[in-house]
Amino acid sequence: MGEFYEFFAGGGMARLGLGEPWTCTFANDIDEKKATSYRQRFGANHLHVQDVGRLRTNDLPGHAALVWASFPCQDLSLAGYGKGLNGNRSGTFWPFWKLMQGLQQEGRAPELIVLENVCGAITSNNGRDFAEIAGAVVGMKYRFGAVVIDAVHFLPQSRARLFVVAVAPGIDLPEGVTRTDPGAIWQPRNLVEAKFRLSKEAQDNWIWWNLAVPPERQTVFSDLIEEQPVGVNWNSDKNTQTLLQMMSPLNREKVRAAQKDGKLRVGTLYKRTRGGECRAEVRFDDVAGCLRTPTGGSSRQTIIVVRGQSVRTRLLSPRELGRLMGLPEDYVLPESYNEAYHLAGDGLVVPVVSHLGANLLTPVAEAIAGQRKATAA
Repeated sequence: MGEFYEFFAGGGMARLGLGEPWTCTFANDIDEKKATSYRQRFGANHLHVQDVGRLRTNDLPGHAALVWASFPCQDLSLAGYGKGLNGNRSGTFWPFWKLMQGLQQEGRAPELIVLENVCGAITSNNGRDFAEIAGAVVGMKYRFGAVVIDAVHFLPQSRARLFVVAVAPGIDLPEGVTRTDPGAIWQPRNLVEAKFRLSKEAQDNWIWWNLAVPPERQTVFSDLIEEQPVGVNWNSDKNTQTLLQMMSPLNREKVRAAQKDGKLRVGTLYKRTRGGECRAEVRFDDVAGCLRTPTGGSSRQTIIVVRGQSVRTRLLSPRELGRLMGLPEDYVLPESYNEAYHLAGDGLVVPVVSHLGANLLTPVAEAIAGQRKATAA
């Protein structure tokens, strides 16, 4: 379908999700450990491991129809202490955007740009960060819109992410990819409110993107669990009892109800600080909590397996982490548990990217190719 660049590529989840219609001609990430996984899957061709701020437009080959950028989220998340786009990590958006401006000046601007981040980017700094992103986009005369896609529609993981999709000026969009008003599934209230707080220029260039509703998800969390996990060990009975004692009465009652059920119940557990105390919170709704890296105080996700009076706990295994992100079974994960967790926690859910690609990016690219062909004729 077309060539694309993948910035902040991590383990290459955008590339996996976009699939065969797209050809990656350039990839970049600063993390050598993630780059090792990328190389194992895709080879070393086109991968540049360095700070995005050190790249220049002459490092970018040819003309990409699409540029994908999952820039760092830490300064835009709840743990980011309000640094936003001025932070050292999320602020890498600006050198990336400088490259896009450079491509435009050279007549090589991509027709499509996708910016992916946490939903905190909508409201961080009282919406100023989202407004700055919008200002950068319309500053290049692009039209744009945004969708929030929760991985729970595709896999048993609660993981909502923001996708800003921008299209270059002068492109006629195909029928079906836009709508006249926000959709309840993909444009939640906080995104709609953020849109109407933008500058007049940004609002005038806003697009309500339209995505199909995916089929009902058929898998539950327990379907992804390894019977004989590799890379993790079961906690001792003593450690499991410690976790149970860290629960509030409400959470302990959830475990007791699962025990009374008598059936195999698989839940997830997080450690959180509540009122100055470290608490263990459990859920048995057949959906995993959002995977996130331990950086900034977040705990790794523990699973709790209840069968009658038996209660066992352990960390998620590396392969289970990969399954929750939609990675293929033959995807080679890092041998280090921490590195596998970082790869997954910082990554994209592959079926989410596939859905966005099939419903929006590929149809727009096909329309652009048709328009060019008609103009050439």
